[in-house]
Parts: sequence; C-alpha cells; structure tokens
Amino acid sequence: MAYILGENKPSDASSGECPFCRIPALPDDEGLIVHRGALAFVLLNLYPYAPGHLMVCPFRHVADYTDLTEDEVVEVAHLTRAAMRTLREVSNPHGFNIGMNQGDVAGAGIAAHLHQHVVPRWTGDANFMPVIARTKTLPQVLTDTRDLLAGRWPA
Repeated sequence: MAYILGENKPSDASSGECPFCRIPALPDDEGLIVHRGALAFVLLNLYPYAPGHLMVCPFRHVADYTDLTEDEVVEVAHLTRAAMRTLREVSNPHGFNIGMNQGDVAGAGIAAHLHQHVVPRWTGDANFMPVIARTKTLPQVLTDTRDLLAGRWPA
C-alpha cells in the first residue's frame, strides 16, 4: 500500500525530496545498498517484482538517460553486468528483465531520478498470487537478501 499511495515518492524533480538522493547518506544495510561505485550505486528495490530485484542509480540527481555523462553511462552499464553476475551466483535465475522507465507515462515510480531495474526471473515465477490474492510472495526478507548479495559482490 505504501507504493500504491506514493509514500516517499518525490512530488517534483527537486533532489531534496528524492529517496534515491537520501538513501546514499544512510548506512548500506539500512538503505538496502548492495554496492557503491564512484558515480552510481546498486540497491534492492523496496517494492520488488521478484526476489533480488535490484536497481542501479547514479548518485547524481538526474531524470533522463540522455543527460547522464559518458562516465555515468559506463558505470551504470558495468554495475548492471555485475548485478547480473552476482544474482546468478547467489540465486541462479533463469533470465532477467533489465530496463528503465523514463517518465511517469512510461511507468516510472520515481521519474525524477533515473534508475535501472535488474529483475531476476525464474521459470514459473509468475503465479496466481498477484491475481487472486493481490499479493506477491517473496521467500526472503529484504535485509537478508541485501546481506547475501553484498557479501558476494565482486571486488
């Protein structure tokens, strides 16, 4: 319900209201940060589509992919690849959904701060629970998932 009601969602593009700008100031375990790079960081999605759903975010408050610097583009790409490798090692997904939603109309939950989703997928992972019970089943709490992924992140 917090996601549906827009809790912690910035009302505009100001970085002062942005959770992706606030999270890096928190301890990694509290912010669900798995890894910090020089220009971007990787964190667990607070409202995951699947267990281990990660997001790669630039530290800089920027909404549009075309506004990233070349160095930010490279680091986001490298962190996305590292996220896939780490998830494969930890939970052996059969595939991935990777991408970013640009703008509210495209489905961005927080359109003011760019973030790339890395969603691990398994054969048969979509079941009747979201349709019938209006709930998602996640076999692990987020803090345990964060600790597992952070512990296996490549050096």
